[in-house]
Amino acid sequence: MTESRFVARDLSSIKALDKVLKGKYTWQSPSNIALVKYWGKTEPQIPTNPSISFTLSNCHTRTTLHYKKKVQANENLDFKVIFEGHPKPDFHPKIEQFLRRILPYQPFLAAYEFEIHTENSFPHSSGIASSASGMSALALCLMSLEKELDPTVSDEYFKEKASFLARLGSGSASRSIEGPLVVWGEHKEIESSSDLFGVVYPYVVDEVFKDYQDTILLVDKGVKQVSSTIGHGLMKGHPFSEARFRQAENHLSELIPVLRAGDLDAFVEIVEKEALSLHAMMLTSSPYFILMRPNTLEIIERIWSYRMETGSKLCFTLDAGANVHLLYPKREKDNVDAFIEKDLARFCQNNHYISDHTGDGAKEIM
Repeated sequence: MTESRFVARDLSSIKALDKVLKGKYTWQSPSNIALVKYWGKTEPQIPTNPSISFTLSNCHTRTTLHYKKKVQANENLDFKVIFEGHPKPDFHPKIEQFLRRILPYQPFLAAYEFEIHTENSFPHSSGIASSASGMSALALCLMSLEKELDPTVSDEYFKEKASFLARLGSGSASRSIEGPLVVWGEHKEIESSSDLFGVVYPYVVDEVFKDYQDTILLVDKGVKQVSSTIGHGLMKGHPFSEARFRQAENHLSELIPVLRAGDLDAFVEIVEKEALSLHAMMLTSSPYFILMRPNTLEIIERIWSYRMETGSKLCFTLDAGANVHLLYPKREKDNVDAFIEKDLARFCQNNHYISDHTGDGAKEIM
């Protein structure tokens, strides 16, 4: 499959632009937490290794796209961004880059003016993949406009192209359209996997993983010192990059029987190795950098001690930030909640953490 599949039909021939003059769409799209991480990419937003993630539920972005047809057609991309009720000029360059990237696939965008209202249910830029939920929500709104212009767009194509477009804004956004387990990146053992868009994990998954819990310990709510975009770029020429890409491929292969059998001990080992490998790449890049904080490490040590003492299947993972995701089966929720309150919450900024769980993906808000 090639990118040409996602070029929009010539809408001028059916005069669709004269029928769709103004309106709005609202989508709520979740964040996701990668179990096997992708770190490193090539243009245009192609991953250097495949990844798989749990789609979350409570951590989401809600975006409303207001559109109005231009009085006079021009080549400009006209839009405003309102974040949590206030103009957000800081977002403008990234949104403009995104719109220009997708313009070949949705050329009708140049015929409209847009006002983008967006808000998160969690702190922005703190390692909870806000770009994933934000870009996927915007991509879904734009696909709603495409579908109104061209009613022949099927539901399957709608989701596939939304993931394709979202990827061009943020790679991990390709995994936020559907759920609860989504693969992005070609893998020889995953049917229909693609570098161009995310696909729902196609194989048998044990019941224990279908309502898995994710409690996010907010160690640091601030903006990251090094962005993910810069971090991905530093994988070029990294002395350990090729070994890392092979490790991710192998871990995804190993996860297939683990997910099928509900082997939680093997799941814990793979997930924690992936988290530490991700941050090892940061520690050994040039220039090197650290996104973990002292409290991140303290939490990890306490998780290990708790697991040894109790036989719990609780594990941690990390995204590109200081915050710690606690992953565990729902049957352990009461015990883990008590552990968090007693031992872990004090290591979070203002004792703040978010209780979440796996979800089924984005939904349109009517």
